[in-house]
Amino acid sequence: MNREKHMKIQKIAAEIDKNYTDYFVWFVATASMFGSLYFSEIMRLQPCMLCWWQRIFMYPTAFIMSAAILRKDPKVVFYILPISVPGMIIAFYHTLLQWGWIRETVVDCSINSAVSCTAVQINWLGFMTIPFMSFAAFLAINVLFGLRIYLMRQAKKAA
Repeated sequence: MNREKHMKIQKIAAEIDKNYTDYFVWFVATASMFGSLYFSEIMRLQPCMLCWWQRIFMYPTAFIMSAAILRKDPKVVFYILPISVPGMIIAFYHTLLQWGWIRETVVDCSINSAVSCTAVQINWLGFMTIPFMSFAAFLAINVLFGLRIYLMRQAKKAA
């Protein structure tokens, strides 16, 4: 019974992945791209050095996902994960910096940038900073595509 239930859940997850994951990842990446442009161009918040690095990893994700959806490329996961994992690591580091949990040791943003990486420009609900939103976006992309890899391997085993 337990194995049967597991297989049913796996089948549902595979169906959801097949139909919606690419669109959700595209939406997250595109919303992140336009969100960062809104913060810098409309609200006039200058990005720090780590924000620029997060943009470098997020912006191509939106464009690659657009092409992958148009081409119906099921292997887009192998193009996206190599750029979304480093982006998530940088966003996590930046989030910890802004929350004051770690010190600015890896990157000294105050030297190379007009804005310090520890400067909190937005703080919604007491914890939601710009780097945290970036981390959440990268995390969602990585979890969804990690699930896709898991489902691909399970399907390969079953075949």
